[in-house]
Amino acid sequence: MKTIICIFGDSITWGRGLPSRVGWANLLRNYLEEKNKNAKAVLELYDLGIDRDTTESILKRIDVEAKARVPNVIIFAIGINDSFYRITKDNPSVSVDKFENNLLKLIEKAKKFTNKIIFIGIAKGDDGETKPLPASTTGKCYDKENVKIYNNIIKKVNKKEKLLFVEIIDKLNNKDFYDGLHPNAKGHQKIFKIVKDFLIKNQICNFFF
Repeated sequence: MKTIICIFGDSITWGRGLPSRVGWANLLRNYLEEKNKNAKAVLELYDLGIDRDTTESILKRIDVEAKARVPNVIIFAIGINDSFYRITKDNPSVSVDKFENNLLKLIEKAKKFTNKIIFIGIAKGDDGETKPLPASTTGKCYDKENVKIYNNIIKKVNKKEKLLFVEIIDKLNNKDFYDGLHPNAKGHQKIFKIVKDFLIKNQICNFFF
């Protein structure tokens, strides 16, 4: 038996800011590989997180990257960069309507490869560190209120499409982020445990557990 897992996401997925560059997706891979040591099953987990990616970015690359790997599990951890705005909220990165439409397009593309499609929700830390981002020269802002709106859209679309959704927005607090936006090592450990427990509960790749 062979299981190929593709995780499409952004800098949070690959662990930006961590000394070891081991984010929750790689923690999950390490865990599954350890569990799989003596199993006959074959596991391949690909961390396809790219810095600054949005749903728009993933739509442009999902066909090529999924076709190259032919996954039977696809996990999306996307949305935080769709939610940012510049200076005022009437100038969003990706509008809420476009965001919802992009999610539906991603699901349509993912279903060409598998019916095991999972979305991870989004979360952030202290707004005081991200309104605006200190390094931004264009007034790029992230805030919890807006993140909640986009997170709820992900939940709504997943419910409509009868897909699995992993909620994290109320599981992380300000101390789990090193800059208000990117989780620190403790935050990534939390996300990893939440996702791992969710996969076990829903019997995704259950022969590894």
